[in-house]
Amino acid sequence: MKDQKTTLNCSFCGRDKKDTEVLIAGISGHICDRCIIQAYSIVNEELHHNEKKELSNSLNLLKPAEIKQFLDAYVIGQDNAKKVLSVAVYNHYKRLTYRADKEIELDKSNIVMVGETGTGKTLLARTIAKMLNVPFTIVDATVLTEAGYVGEDVESILTRLLQAADYNVKAAERGIIFIDEIDKIARKGDNPSITRDVSGEGVQQGLLKLLEGSKVNVPPQGGRKHPDQKFIEIDTKNILFVAGGAFDGIQRHIARRMNTQTVGYHSGKVREAVDEANFLQYISPQDLKAFGLIPELIGRMPVLTYLSPLDAKALKAILTEPKNALFKQYEAIFEMDDIKLEIEPEVVDYIVEKALENKLGARGLRGICESILTDAMFEIPSDEEVKSFTLTLEYAKSKFEKSNLHNLKAAS
Repeated sequence: MKDQKTTLNCSFCGRDKKDTEVLIAGISGHICDRCIIQAYSIVNEELHHNEKKELSNSLNLLKPAEIKQFLDAYVIGQDNAKKVLSVAVYNHYKRLTYRADKEIELDKSNIVMVGETGTGKTLLARTIAKMLNVPFTIVDATVLTEAGYVGEDVESILTRLLQAADYNVKAAERGIIFIDEIDKIARKGDNPSITRDVSGEGVQQGLLKLLEGSKVNVPPQGGRKHPDQKFIEIDTKNILFVAGGAFDGIQRHIARRMNTQTVGYHSGKVREAVDEANFLQYISPQDLKAFGLIPELIGRMPVLTYLSPLDAKALKAILTEPKNALFKQYEAIFEMDDIKLEIEPEVVDYIVEKALENKLGARGLRGICESILTDAMFEIPSDEEVKSFTLTLEYAKSKFEKSNLHNLKAAS
């Protein structure tokens, strides 16, 4: 019996017991500490590989040109923003399937989109998430405050994403968060030490740890109303953050910066080349800093793009061309009551003209369409004899001129 104990060895590598730190006995064999460590690394690598393979299969990841083509079917114009967004999203999700054992570590590329209201910032982010088949949530930055103050904590952003993923943590950790109205948390003053800026710079500071990538304890039902709930740990390193904002007034910062740079012999020629109708195309991180975003936040959102204001041609296309075009939506609504809706071409020009007057972008189109069609959508479904309805220019003018939108325009 004594000889048997002294001849114990590892069933995998054959090392004697005296040559090992630990030798664990099984039913019919033994394994040493070195083989355990090696086996653990093999299992861990295999599970990691399977997870990457599962992620690749679940993601509908297309090439950048294909992503842009998909966006073109839903969003009119904004070619520059589509290209930047397509490349950033493609590289981000390639990063998730990148082998971790390689020497080069791929960083995350969060995105900032600057554009006037109604130009398609939210629609672009929502369409990207729809294409990729990943959890997606939109959060409003205006309700966020520092912890301990009235409002929502920064961690509530992750709670929304977790809810969108049906509390599947792994799915949430590769989702997309769109932070709307990012410009509303700009620093209120040049000197941050004057007052406690709990809804401005304080929120920006709180966002830093989420954007960079860290493990955060998230309350699954929100933090303040349910203080006794168990926290869920979420790693944000693979969550793509897309921020959007109108940044109303940033054109002044852009113009001031460009004028200071156009000093010297060629200054006149440079000023002539500037498109003053669309200053946003010249936006830079320096302008975001001048507007009130802290440098640390700007550095964690390295991809910056702009959305151009919508002209009459783009607004007309939005009404008729995309898969989710407004007129197609109204045709589907009437069709559900077995009513065929026909719209005269002159009505399209009239609606676009009024939308440009209101300066509300694509969002203004729906408000105008609703004001014109509300009476028809109220009365016609009750009349079983009506099987078709033609929207004429005279009808559109009469209904819009009686609406609140027209009265608001007249008052202004």
